[in-house]
Amino acid sequence: MGSSLDLALGPAVVVITGVMASGKSTVAQELAEHLPRTVHVRGDMFRRMIVSGREETLPRPEETPEAVAQLRLRHRISATVADLYAEAGWTAVVQDVILGKELPEYVAMVRTRPLYLVVLAPDPGTVAEREELREKRGYGLWTVEQLDRFLREETPRIGLWLDNSGQIPEETVAAILSGLDTARVPG
Repeated sequence: MGSSLDLALGPAVVVITGVMASGKSTVAQELAEHLPRTVHVRGDMFRRMIVSGREETLPRPEETPEAVAQLRLRHRISATVADLYAEAGWTAVVQDVILGKELPEYVAMVRTRPLYLVVLAPDPGTVAEREELREKRGYGLWTVEQLDRFLREETPRIGLWLDNSGQIPEETVAAILSGLDTARVPG
């Protein structure tokens, strides 16, 4: 904490999304550490809370109605948690895989304004390299290329889209902070 990037957003929500291994967790944590009075809301935490009956959820045509319901529940919970923190005076940095038609639906769930949306979109080669270096594995149902195509072709172009392929997390955070006007969702 305590760098030239420090900036107070006040009560606000910042959503960071992108494909798996795009850098969401690291960048969200780094951003939260650069902002005063900030919480990091990890959307995947709500998926992992389901002990029995969990269906893995990523946007795909063959998802079961139960998988879609669980994904939407997870999104509603994280949006509600972010709103509650913002109502109490915090900046909530939400991080999750929110792609395709789910992205504008998620934005509509968040009541807090200002709301900032950042989509991390590194190239597929960078994502594949990062996935190899991670302890957890996110890809299985999808290939990196398929999910990248889904991101670029089926996810609405709202908010700030960043190609963070050649960036270290601190550079991505600096790009987010300098692009807040573009990231701000109207409403």
